[in-house]
Amino acid sequence: MHAIDTTPDEALPEDVLPTTALQEAGRLMTVCNSCRYCEGLCAVFPAMEMRRTFTSGDLNYLANLCHNCSACYYDCQFSPPHEFDVNVPRVLAEVRNESYQAYAWPPAFAGAFERNGLTISIVTALSVAAFILGFVAFRDPSVLFATHTGPGAFYRLMPHNAMALLFGLAFLYALVAMGMGLRMFWRDIKEPPETLREPPSLWQAMKDAGSLRYLDGGGVGCMNEDERPTDNRRLYHHLTFYGFMLCFAATSVATLYHYVVGREAPYYWYDLPVILGTLGGIGLLIGPVGLLVAKRKRDSVVQDEVRLGMDVAFIAMLFLTSLTGLLLLFLRETPAMGMLLAVHLGVVFSLFITMPYSKMVHGLYRFTALVRYAKERRTLAESHATAG
Repeated sequence: MHAIDTTPDEALPEDVLPTTALQEAGRLMTVCNSCRYCEGLCAVFPAMEMRRTFTSGDLNYLANLCHNCSACYYDCQFSPPHEFDVNVPRVLAEVRNESYQAYAWPPAFAGAFERNGLTISIVTALSVAAFILGFVAFRDPSVLFATHTGPGAFYRLMPHNAMALLFGLAFLYALVAMGMGLRMFWRDIKEPPETLREPPSLWQAMKDAGSLRYLDGGGVGCMNEDERPTDNRRLYHHLTFYGFMLCFAATSVATLYHYVVGREAPYYWYDLPVILGTLGGIGLLIGPVGLLVAKRKRDSVVQDEVRLGMDVAFIAMLFLTSLTGLLLLFLRETPAMGMLLAVHLGVVFSLFITMPYSKMVHGLYRFTALVRYAKERRTLAESHATAG
């Protein structure tokens, strides 16, 4: 590999890196750049080899490129108890988690990442309580606990326009906040905006992200509770991600049904929104549970244990969103529908407004890191072809 040239003002010495985790990451990348034994395991090491020195932006880029498969820790001849104390998965996890806080928008809310599990729990409890109290305050018990069937049943408890406005604003805020954070990340790694408009780089990143290519430990699988690799984490990630996307697709189709076709929810069992939502909901039940079990079994030495609450909180939020949604689907024609709708809406609202301050952001930073890596690989290949 040829190193990418950096100007002197970009290359900061280790003692100038702003945090202890970044300083340690800079040290490890220097050691790994001298060894290069792990270059075939994932994208991190080939990307590392393209650099001679490491700025904080470079290290944040590499950290978000890392999928934490941990293969490099078990393969490394310098991992503990060696005096070099090389533990790339744990250190990059620390840098990655710090980067979420560094790029948070608005900056005043960056503290939400400090005690993320507690923050999300409190916001969720308050959101659910607010919706329940709102339903109780504005709906007569004879309506709230009645059995509602047919089109528009949900809107007898909360008007559609009010629901659309409230959740539309919450989702818009989440998109703006995450977009601003992504903008700061992209600027920090000093990548031009044009890269995000390059079809080859975008397509390669989509394939790598969609298949979780770099969660396979170089082809043998992800390391879990021992040195025997498996693909369990990749399977659970797939169920969670594609389950979420199916639920998003169900909501999008339902929006088209409402505004274009003029059909109001709830829909019949055989309607596309229900089919997509049910399949997605099942994925969001199995996937998060599997991820939590896998996380408990993983070797603690490769994890950022200080911030495990952030992972657990986000996984639990996805699980609760699915669980309350499926319960609402199965019990929507019973007197329990009113309270279930309030609980489900409270959980979804909490998911939306905490999304920019949860583990959700890792998907955005990782995808854009993959876009940059795809461009770097292509540029390097083209330079080799020209030189040859």
